[in-house]
Amino acid sequence: MPISHQHHGHSHEPPSYNRAFAIATVLNLGFVCLEALFGFLNNSLALIADAGHNLSDVLGLLLAWGASWLSRRRFIHRYTYGLRRSSILAALANACFLLLAMGAIALEAFKRLYSPVPIAGYVVIGVALVGIAINTGTALMFISGRKSDLNIKAAFLHMASDALVSLGVVLGGIAIMTTGWLWFDPVITLIIAIVITISTWNLLRDSVDLALDAVPKGIDLLAVRTYLIELPGVVEVHDLHIWAISTTEVALTAHLVMPTGSLGDAFLTRIRMELHDNFGIEHTTIQIEKGGFLLSCSQESCCG
Repeated sequence: MPISHQHHGHSHEPPSYNRAFAIATVLNLGFVCLEALFGFLNNSLALIADAGHNLSDVLGLLLAWGASWLSRRRFIHRYTYGLRRSSILAALANACFLLLAMGAIALEAFKRLYSPVPIAGYVVIGVALVGIAINTGTALMFISGRKSDLNIKAAFLHMASDALVSLGVVLGGIAIMTTGWLWFDPVITLIIAIVITISTWNLLRDSVDLALDAVPKGIDLLAVRTYLIELPGVVEVHDLHIWAISTTEVALTAHLVMPTGSLGDAFLTRIRMELHDNFGIEHTTIQIEKGGFLLSCSQESCCG
């Protein structure tokens, strides 16, 4: 029963975003201090809420930055895949932390609806305009990696949603100055919480899926199985597993039943290259069997 583990010949190392993370962290930390100060001085819950959210962004950026660095480390003792999976854990932690923060902020906003506090609309507008500039600029630094790396997508979503939220704060400040209705401030805060929660929910769902070794989004398990069973000489496929070993790399293991035996290394190389090129699967482990086996219940469930 020959077993072959192969992967594509090029480097697996994901692109580095160290510079982007450093700039984004510094800018957002400075903006947190600015928002918190003006929010406190002017009794603006919208600014304080957004400052709290931006502080969570700073922590999230640091977490994502650390995971990005760890995922680039090679094989080390006991961690045979390196620390690539840390990027999945970082995305999951980011989503959970942000959702908890938004729950606390939304609760405080409901309280302010019944006890509104005067704020200076022009201050809210000025600070939020700075936020739009900072968050838009930092989001653009992560835009190229958002589709291929869930960890980078988390950073991008934080920054992009912040820019939209700051725009909402500007509109709320204008409304308060125009109408004098103080309830606009907690309403804007609730809108902030809803927007962030919606954008974070997909991140949470995707990161939980990867943490539980679900087939990564964008890979059709049935299509992969069909490809394998239609290979020459293959009569059955079992123990087919596809999972993410990081937010950028996918692995596959499968048993191929070939009564005539393996067709050689060229055959295995073809499988590896076509799985990579057609499905984006980087690490492939194939076991060739001649048949005459009995499937266990757990194996039968893998065959679909």
